Amino acid sequence: MRPDYKLLIFDWDGTLCDSIGRIVVAMHQASQAAGYALCTDEAVKGIIGLALPEAIRVLYPAIDDDQVVAFRGHYAQAYMALDASPSPLFEGVLESMEAFRAQGYCLAVATGKARRGLDRVLNAHGWADYFDITRAADETRSKPHPLMLEQIMSHCGVGPAQSLMVGDSAFDLLMARNAGMDSVAVGYGALSLDALRQHEPRLEIERFNELRAWLDQPAR
Repeated sequence: MRPDYKLLIFDWDGTLCDSIGRIVVAMHQASQAAGYALCTDEAVKGIIGLALPEAIRVLYPAIDDDQVVAFRGHYAQAYMALDASPSPLFEGVLESMEAFRAQGYCLAVATGKARRGLDRVLNAHGWADYFDITRAADETRSKPHPLMLEQIMSHCGVGPAQSLMVGDSAFDLLMARNAGMDSVAVGYGALSLDALRQHEPRLEIERFNELRAWLDQPAR
């Protein structure tokens, strides 16, 4: 039996949208443009979910503030070129989200993207007004700090016991734990379920439709 959730909060990249590959390539291209040694694909996947400045500092600890600004510019240019046509939603996302809305859930996005980038992809998918609330990393604290989840819960009038965070990164699951809410580990995005399991998610999924099937079960 599962809790009676009222609020479903989703990460964007690697959870709803199949964009991890483009993020990795854009980060490599930004590193080359900025004159830094390339990180491994695994290292880049490991920082997905953080706000971009924090992610850059994790990958390149010696970087200074001015260099971060320049690196962000290189990354934005590379990603926009790669994302000229929007990354697709994962299989089962659209149908499941429609079902969740019909069932009366509050729906939200909590992302490491900046507001400008999030609004761009939401508009590209016709989802500009789809969610009850969205929070981007440049308007709150970066994951895994719980502030963006606390802001979402406050907006929706829902407490942690009735809220569920769905994400593909350790930062998503740690943020949920820090906010006192349950989480769902997504194994088809940035990290494997083996890497996420240590954060004790309430549910592990390898396909988005598995979340819908679980939520369709009776609550306790």
